[in-house]
Amino acid sequence: MIDPRRLRVLRAVAQHHTVTAAAAALYLSPSAVSQQLASLESESGHTLLTRSTRGVQLTAVGRILLEHAHSVVAQLEQAEAELAAYADGEIGEVAIASFATGIAEVVAPAIGHLAALHPGIRVRILDAEGDESLPMLLDGAADLAVAVAYRGAPREDDRRLTRVPLYAEPFDAVLSAADPLSGQPRISLDQLADRDWIGPYPGNPCHDVVLLACEMAGFAPRLIHSSDDFRAVVALAGAGAGVALVPRSALSGMERRNAVVRPVVGNAPTRRVFAAVRRGAEKHPPIRPVLTALTHSTPTLP
Repeated sequence: MIDPRRLRVLRAVAQHHTVTAAAAALYLSPSAVSQQLASLESESGHTLLTRSTRGVQLTAVGRILLEHAHSVVAQLEQAEAELAAYADGEIGEVAIASFATGIAEVVAPAIGHLAALHPGIRVRILDAEGDESLPMLLDGAADLAVAVAYRGAPREDDRRLTRVPLYAEPFDAVLSAADPLSGQPRISLDQLADRDWIGPYPGNPCHDVVLLACEMAGFAPRLIHSSDDFRAVVALAGAGAGVALVPRSALSGMERRNAVVRPVVGNAPTRRVFAAVRRGAEKHPPIRPVLTALTHSTPTLP
């Protein structure tokens, strides 16, 4: 096996034509250079140099090895440069697990921010429901999670995770334009206690928010229709199938045919969105700028 460090010595000798000049360029003693060359000849099994009054000349085999030395040293230089860039957070890949609205509201804008400031960082997106991203993070399937606080989630003081708050948003009430309450500018949840409800499936963090909000208002919602797709929820509400609570950002730009959206009076239910990494990874070079980009890309909600 040829020691690549000795290839640098061969290149220096080929460039300077004397052992003394090569040693000076490499900040080594002439004897050290001679020892390195002797070891290189032993490793290659060939005579690489001839000495004359004109200095040191490479043999035919030495010239062949020199060509490979140029390639090897160039690869090593590139590896060192990439390692240095990685250490500085300039290159790398970060896998982010996030729920769909988080991708649209935070992750996608953050990618644009990163492309301008850290073009060497690649982001890989994993679409995951709000209750899936943290397990994926802890299992190592993702480097970073954009998640929602929910019952059964790891506690805020969980020593396995570091959290960075991103934004909090209210849930708005969605109901049919034909509903008698649709003419009100605001709606209290207790006014919806006798309605049929449309909501996410159990396990979805928004399901917990809806149940808790209705519980705080003094009733248990009569959940008739279930969907994790807020477009379907709004369409069903517009058709008069029931009422729903939907995060405000999820309603942005959505077609609301025959559906109206009203803010909730009083203690409105809220979705708290945060970024999480495995504890200690927040200082990992490629992850650190991604976290910064996420915090700079949080939405401004109406």
